[in-house]
Amino acid sequence: MADCRHHVLVGASFIVWVVKRLFRFTLAAGFWTAVALVFALPGLSERPDWSVLLASLAHWWSWGALAPAITAIDDRLPVSTQHRLAAHLGVGVTCVVVYAYLSAYVAAVLGAAAWPGIGNTTILAAAWHEMFWSLLVYGLIVGAWEAYRYQQRYLSAELQMERMERSFTAARLNSLRTQLDPHFLFNALNTISAQVEREPRLARSMIEHLGDLLRLSLASHGKPTIPLHEEVAFLDHYLAIQKIRFGDSLRIDIDIAPEVAHALVPSMFLQPLVENAIRHGLSPRAGGGSIVLQAQRKDDKLYVGVLDDGVGLPKGEEPGGRGGLGLSVTRERIAGMHPTGSSHFSIRARPGGGTEVEISFPLRLASA
Repeated sequence: MADCRHHVLVGASFIVWVVKRLFRFTLAAGFWTAVALVFALPGLSERPDWSVLLASLAHWWSWGALAPAITAIDDRLPVSTQHRLAAHLGVGVTCVVVYAYLSAYVAAVLGAAAWPGIGNTTILAAAWHEMFWSLLVYGLIVGAWEAYRYQQRYLSAELQMERMERSFTAARLNSLRTQLDPHFLFNALNTISAQVEREPRLARSMIEHLGDLLRLSLASHGKPTIPLHEEVAFLDHYLAIQKIRFGDSLRIDIDIAPEVAHALVPSMFLQPLVENAIRHGLSPRAGGGSIVLQAQRKDDKLYVGVLDDGVGLPKGEEPGGRGGLGLSVTRERIAGMHPTGSSHFSIRARPGGGTEVEISFPLRLASA
């Protein structure tokens, strides 16, 4: 069975190889035939005779037959410019002689010339007479091949650079993500440890929610983006832990527009924003406070806002300066996922007190 499968694969590979070669041959034949027709048109307009067309086909089909050999020789010539030009001059003269005999043979096959004339020395005289124009055609073939090779090298280098940039960006974002997870985990464990002796039942409930958080975090690991509704479900478990800790002093209002529920967002980017609002905005206040999470569409962008009515920015601190590791990592992740500057991240004081974090980036919806 294995041998049979191997033979089938070999046969299929051979068929693909043959089809590719036939396709390239057809393209080349069509190109050189089109060139022959273009050069035959002036003669046909003066003297409508098939021999004019056949003679033109003999000339250009001969160059088409020599073109693969010319490009193969060009690939093996010295790299330095001076040596390369000298080598091309010698190869070019040789190709002109070969072309003269080959075109005479093709013309005889097509009926545009007599067979006895193929071995005649007049062919060498004709080759010498047309040496300049023949070398010009040779140079055009070499120039076109060099331009093609340069383009291929340029495109290959561009693709390699693009792959390297993608790999670097993915590695950097993954590094930021792994930097964020332990930060969040340690904060959650500190919150739970504060309740273990005082409220064991509440601590157990926190541990259950933390288990769900870790499960969802592992499920989203390796996914740079997830639908917004999944991100909000993850956030619900974190908020459940915090509500157990703060009780009624923590009020949460989540306002997600239905049309953005399936928008793709960076995984685990809401939790650091809310954690920042609780830790830096509400925790310093004895009476707690409220947090509002908003998400809506404006034109082709998704706007996400986290607002709190806490203590606000410290005096003298510039807008955008507040926040610890979680917030700075989130800012960097979003900027890294949209390197063209299409994202926006700002932290500013609210007029009525508190702080507002606003994020926007291009809206992309998860496929159904």
